[in-house]
Amino acid sequence: MASSQHPQPDHDPSTADADLGDAPDVEPVEVLSTPADGVPPVTDAPSGLAEVVTALAAGTGPVAVDAERASGYRYGQRAYLVQLRREGAGSFLIDPIALPDLGPVNEALGEAEWVLHAATQDIPCLAEVGLRPSTLFDTELGARLAGRPKVGLAAVLEHYLGVSLAKEHSAVDWSTRPLPEPWLLYAALDVELLVELRDAVEADLLAQGKGDWAAQEFAAEVEFTGTAPRQDPWRRTSGMHKVRNRRIAAHVRALWEARDRIAQQRDVAPGRVLPDATLIDLAVRQPRTPAALSSDRSVEAGRSRQRRANQGLARYQRQWLEAIRHAATLSEDDLPDLARRTDAPPPARAWADRDPVAAARLAKAREGMTELSERVNVPVENLLTPETLRRVLWTPPETFDAESVDAVLTGHGARPWQRDLVTPLVVDALQATPVAD
Repeated sequence: MASSQHPQPDHDPSTADADLGDAPDVEPVEVLSTPADGVPPVTDAPSGLAEVVTALAAGTGPVAVDAERASGYRYGQRAYLVQLRREGAGSFLIDPIALPDLGPVNEALGEAEWVLHAATQDIPCLAEVGLRPSTLFDTELGARLAGRPKVGLAAVLEHYLGVSLAKEHSAVDWSTRPLPEPWLLYAALDVELLVELRDAVEADLLAQGKGDWAAQEFAAEVEFTGTAPRQDPWRRTSGMHKVRNRRIAAHVRALWEARDRIAQQRDVAPGRVLPDATLIDLAVRQPRTPAALSSDRSVEAGRSRQRRANQGLARYQRQWLEAIRHAATLSEDDLPDLARRTDAPPPARAWADRDPVAAARLAKAREGMTELSERVNVPVENLLTPETLRRVLWTPPETFDAESVDAVLTGHGARPWQRDLVTPLVVDALQATPVAD
């Protein structure tokens, strides 16, 4: 959405009433149960892809795009189905496993604007198969900026278009082949009204004077390539609060790495190899024999999860025992620290003890951010990421002026519209608190 194509209203959105864009929901008048042109067949052969490319190239206007992954079932976040719809071309369902290079589709679309819902979820997996937008409109992010309290696709469709959309197949295993017809129906519906929804969301944003804000956000999403790999990802194992010493932490790390290798080799989600609760239980107990691996305490609830845990323990008992033996032989110098060393600020709850001045800054800034959020009807986290706010207030610039704060926020990736709104609040919080001796 280029702001040059859409003149902005005269009023300033930073002084707009908080209820702008929060009009009563449109009364649902229709349950969207089937695509207007029916469910398209799955394209899984080169000849069929060539027909799709020709049709999309002849279409006009924006293209609705979506992807289905198999989160919780497969290793990684690859796309297992790609959905496209364009005026004059129709809807298409493409199997990116059978057709892993969709570069010809990308070429056919050229400079056409993509319309996605929650774009950053799909952009990385689409890029893996050769699809990358040059411009986009994100209906989920647009709805957030417009102040909608519920931004799931079904809720946004109901509010803006008066259409009810069922979402009962969102968490299925999309790596299944052949894909069941009800799942394909669900997938086709996801792009059926996406372009119409885009127009309605845009109209709301323009009415609130937020068109340029949205344009800046969408431009940033075009450049998104995925989240950076986490340092020490094993530390995010559920149940780490039970780890009380470095030796147990070493066992968690060794077991996590063994599980990850198995999951990658089998192309299954790590939790399906062994649940986190069982992994933590092994790290704490450190059994040394096959018979000692199993424990009723390993999983707190659920028969199916207990069964999966027992299967994983039995099937890969050699790998678990080797990981435990390896961790047991590490010297003290090779044991991981309980907390990862990082340059990030400490948790906010610790600020009052570690740096009362910084804690006062944070409290004042949070109060100002809450007031600003209510005034412009945008969620606090979309005004500025909480991590960025904490970093700036924990390690502020040498001078507490607007120019210095703006430069720091720029370095953290804040967009111009965010800096315009937030910089005065941060300056105020810095100048209102005393400097520590």
